[in-house]
Amino acid sequence: MPAPQPGTRVQTLRWRDGRLEMIDQRLLPTRLEYRKAESAADVAQAIRTMVIRGAPAIGCAAAFGVALAARELRGGPSEEFDSGMESAFSLLAASRPTAVNLFWALRRMRALWEHAREQPAGDIAEMLLDEAHAVLAEDIGINRALGNHGAQLLASGCRVLTHCNAGALATAGHGTALGVIRSAVQEGKQVSVIANETRPILQGARLTAWEMVQEGIAVTLITDAMSGHLMSQGEIDAVIVGADRVAANGDVANKIGTYMLAVLAQRHGIPFYVACPLSSIDRQAADGSEIPIEERPAEEVLGFGDTRWAPTGVRVRNPAFDVTPAKLVTALITERGVVHNPDSRKIAELFS
Repeated sequence: MPAPQPGTRVQTLRWRDGRLEMIDQRLLPTRLEYRKAESAADVAQAIRTMVIRGAPAIGCAAAFGVALAARELRGGPSEEFDSGMESAFSLLAASRPTAVNLFWALRRMRALWEHAREQPAGDIAEMLLDEAHAVLAEDIGINRALGNHGAQLLASGCRVLTHCNAGALATAGHGTALGVIRSAVQEGKQVSVIANETRPILQGARLTAWEMVQEGIAVTLITDAMSGHLMSQGEIDAVIVGADRVAANGDVANKIGTYMLAVLAQRHGIPFYVACPLSSIDRQAADGSEIPIEERPAEEVLGFGDTRWAPTGVRVRNPAFDVTPAKLVTALITERGVVHNPDSRKIAELFS
């Protein structure tokens, strides 16, 4: 399997020859392949089936989905262009419910479209494509700024537990939680990673471990149920996770199992950090109870790939996310700095 090119490392999504290409993350770590999207429907399908995942990456992909729709519709009558664009926005918005970056990106693209609505469709399509490129470039810059702030929280020799994948694969590049680790390593600190495998679809085992191995950052893989034991033995110094949505009061929705880690971290006096861009903060959600939690297909719990380990007829629950109360969060790490003990006032100040 080819490794990412030096300098670029993991290029999660890219624009080539008039279409969007995304690493098919379902195939990692055994195969590194790009899946092509030529329409908004292709992008929505890629998001829904987790070809691409991670809140910032989903937002970037959705922005390109809007641009693809405009390019596809630009040659027709204005009425068809407008109705087709509305359909594309609706299709993309329905692809996944929890990651707020999806809706943030769609609002940004819609605002540009509505502002330019009187211009020729071809010009609008080019403007939307330029905006999608801007969303992608800005995400990388935001992740680097976030990483630099977070790196100051880690001492050399720190052993960091992560959950799911909040790395370059979940963003346009560099990553959020793993971006903090990358930035610390780039500063010359010796930082090692303990990666939860992250059931049921193993994003930690397949994606986080793969990213760290590619870059030569020390990583140890454990099952999710081992975290508490390692904490009790003094083998974990900090926990850093990403976020799919943060409510206005600091409650955090992230991959299922995150809440459990936060409780364990508090029990053992270990700092629990959440690395997230401001685009992941939903100020319209007063608290975590207002965050929709996606329920995914039962097949993800019954087995993996071609292997099935559960009996036919068993009932399954598969919530993809849980909510960690703000009082369990030591700090939010954002591109505008670190917010200790987050609450509604402190989060509002980030946007002032």
